[in-house]
Amino acid sequence: MAGNDLVLGFDFGTTNSLASAVVGDAVITFLDNEQPTPSVVSFEGGKVEVGRKARDKLTSAGLGVQGSTVRSPKTLLGRDELIIDGVRRDPVQIVEYVLDHVRRFVLQTDAGHHLKMDRVVATIPVNMEGRRRALLRQAFRQAGMSVVQFVHEPLAALYGYLRSSEGTQGLIKRYNGKLLLVFDWGGGTLDLTLCRVLDGLLVQVANDGTDEVGGDVFDEELSNEVERRSRAAQVLADDVEVLPEARKRLLHQCEEAKIQLSGRNTWTVYVDPYYQSDEQAVLEVTLSRDDLQDIVGHLVRKGVSRIERLLEREGYSSASVELCLATGGMVNMPLVKNRLDELFGPGRVHVSRKSASAIADGAAWVAHDQARLHLAKNVELTLARNSYLPLLQAGLEMPLEREQRSERFSLYCVDPSDGFGKFNLVSPHRPGPRVLPDDRRRPLCNMLLKVDANARPFRERLELDISIDENLVLKIQAWSMNQKGRAENEVHDLEFALATPCLNAGWVRSGLLDSEVNAGAPTEPGDLMVRSNLGAREDNGLVPGEVMARVNPSYFWTHTGTRPPQIQVEERLYYEPCAVCKRASNDPLCRCATSALQFTEPHARPAV
Repeated sequence: MAGNDLVLGFDFGTTNSLASAVVGDAVITFLDNEQPTPSVVSFEGGKVEVGRKARDKLTSAGLGVQGSTVRSPKTLLGRDELIIDGVRRDPVQIVEYVLDHVRRFVLQTDAGHHLKMDRVVATIPVNMEGRRRALLRQAFRQAGMSVVQFVHEPLAALYGYLRSSEGTQGLIKRYNGKLLLVFDWGGGTLDLTLCRVLDGLLVQVANDGTDEVGGDVFDEELSNEVERRSRAAQVLADDVEVLPEARKRLLHQCEEAKIQLSGRNTWTVYVDPYYQSDEQAVLEVTLSRDDLQDIVGHLVRKGVSRIERLLEREGYSSASVELCLATGGMVNMPLVKNRLDELFGPGRVHVSRKSASAIADGAAWVAHDQARLHLAKNVELTLARNSYLPLLQAGLEMPLEREQRSERFSLYCVDPSDGFGKFNLVSPHRPGPRVLPDDRRRPLCNMLLKVDANARPFRERLELDISIDENLVLKIQAWSMNQKGRAENEVHDLEFALATPCLNAGWVRSGLLDSEVNAGAPTEPGDLMVRSNLGAREDNGLVPGEVMARVNPSYFWTHTGTRPPQIQVEERLYYEPCAVCKRASNDPLCRCATSALQFTEPHARPAV
């Protein structure tokens, strides 16, 4: 591939953005003075400024719109419009400004001036919804770049770590079958991904993400506490106001303190002037590492606890994790590193040396290797009697730009009595195409489809379309042929496998997971489940017994030669009142022992 045709890796982050490229066997990371580009846009005075100049106008660490400045426009994707200084702004266009700024910067560098930079592998948080992904793709197109493939940020970081290490093939062999955790804590979000290496595939086992403990939240709490301590030390009342531009300087000083206290024991936050006071105008507060821990320690504990909850949810302990790869700006804090060491042990925690660029570098390696995403777990439909119909099988290659993977299924409604067909889509906890009926399943979505309540079993036919689009979003559409009912839904939190150029790059036997996978209960507390009334074939044994007795009483007559499954017989008896006392079958006052009778033909019933 010619140099100017390179597909670059692009990390459009909540706080910072940057691009990387692999040339030969080396990664080129396009940094501005060794720093990524702040994801900030300012519209002050009608002039659009992006990056560092725009960030210098901020007075708060919070995300979103601050006066005429927008911090992290990615979080605003999905809104119809924003009002900034009385002017309506399109969030997609604001994102475009950041993307275009990074693109222009790359093309102005010595290493990037010969690149087209018109095609990228772009990274996304694990919890980014489908509509926001589509809008992000649109923003890239408006900025002159097409997104060849989206990749989850933690998965890209892990891929980059394995590919950029010496002896990549030996490292992948070493971790084959092992559980790896990517802990990506940046300025805006905390993303977690549990992965396995399975014969050259990086397989996502489970994902988790939150924007409640991003680094910007730390900066906000730190700046508030520094000001509180300064006022207390100088005995300044709350009505002593702060100079208009001073909060910007305090914010930058607090960001610097957080960085400096990673390698120093103390650091002084100094802003002069800060207060609108003739006597005490200076803010000067010395912080120690212990002070930093006291101020933001609860946020660190809250973030690290997400790891423990994820492992518990998936049935693992911290001892199961062979490697914890820590990326993102927050992992440079000693407090965060110490908590990870306590959880996994220092030997299993690897803090990326290039934490700021780890995700973009990983995306660049994905682009260089032309690595394709594959579906990591089956997508299944729950059928009547709790069997499962695979709709999309693990190993399916995911679509690239302007592609789609789709399938259509024709189904029966086994029991239309309540007027609805119940669609329950699930995904096994076990990666790979081979799963067992009693493996744990995770609900993906539930849908109710209007059907003819008066129809006999199997007469109402249902059609199901399922597809995965270029944004890695699973879309489901179902309709009933008679009632003309229609239902649709989409799922964005799927797990994927990323092929590496090493080893077989194919699925291995699921037996590799047998010793570790916790079968547990088929569902988890809080899961919303419905009793499926769908069937993939016409089988009377799938129809509930009480429904079969109503639509075809002779089905239970012995002389007809039918032998109903015992569960159908029990269902019929359970819902049919006692023939003697008319009480419900489960009423303890019923002493007639009719539940023990095997009903045959109507004349065989006990007389009333």
